Amino acid sequence: MEKLGAVIVLAIIVFAIIIFIRCFRIVPQAHVFVIERLGSFKTEWETGFHVLVPFLDRIASKVSLKEKVVDFKPQPVITKDNVTMQIDTVVFYQITDAKQYTYGVERPLAAIENLSATTLRNIIGEMELDATLTSRDVINTKITAILDQATDRWGIKVNRVELKNILPPREIQDAMEKQMKAERERREKILQAEGDKKSQILVAEGEKESQILRAQAKKESQILEAEAEKQAMILRADAVREQKVLEATGEAQAIELVQQALADSLVKLSQANPSEKVIQLKSLEAFAKAADGKSTKIIIPSEIQGLAGLAAGLKGIVDNDSPKQ
Repeated sequence: MEKLGAVIVLAIIVFAIIIFIRCFRIVPQAHVFVIERLGSFKTEWETGFHVLVPFLDRIASKVSLKEKVVDFKPQPVITKDNVTMQIDTVVFYQITDAKQYTYGVERPLAAIENLSATTLRNIIGEMELDATLTSRDVINTKITAILDQATDRWGIKVNRVELKNILPPREIQDAMEKQMKAERERREKILQAEGDKKSQILVAEGEKESQILRAQAKKESQILEAEAEKQAMILRADAVREQKVLEATGEAQAIELVQQALADSLVKLSQANPSEKVIQLKSLEAFAKAADGKSTKIIIPSEIQGLAGLAAGLKGIVDNDSPKQ
């Protein structure tokens, strides 16, 4: 009996130690513990160290305050023009009130899923197919506002809702693919036509610039030829002028030499004291020699002209007497 009593006491001590240890709890960051006492809400434990009263208090739920993401499966919806589509959504939500989240609704995620499906059907039912495919942002904004307002009493804040996929019926997808293909072909033809147009414009501009360059080159060539001809004519005129100047200088020097020779002969005659007739004859000889040059005009003094006539007369008498002898 003593051994049995010791075992029981030991068991009670171990149980008490376990209960004592379990009374101390630490709440991690971004979490809240909901505490109940005797089955009713008592308090909320936030981050830190807490003591739980054994047998009276219990942790009803451990709530994370982090933002969560849930991906709901595709939901069939009907547009305003009676087209059935499959749309799946992604909801980003965060728990803001642990008490309301714990006691507000059973299975909160299922409630959010069903609420998002009904809201999505209402929004898409007011829109046609084309508007649905091109108005994702509008749909996201509307469904986010409605869900956030509806889940506020559950202690949940819906930050945003995104439409993940919008899948129209197969026949509509085929028609859309054909339309997109035709549009791509049309754009391709337009781009090709624009490319051909630009190519032709570039070719024409290149030909135009080529003709302009050829015309400019021809013009410059003609200008250079004219300049060269002008310079050649100037050089020829300069050569002719220099030739004439040299010829005139030569003639002037020849006349000067003849006159110098004549002056020298006159000086010698004067020194010899000749008679007047001899002087006139010598002058006539000098002018005769001057006449042999290139001068075209010679002015002969009147005294020499008379003497020349006398000499011609004497020569005639002599010639007449010679045959008689």
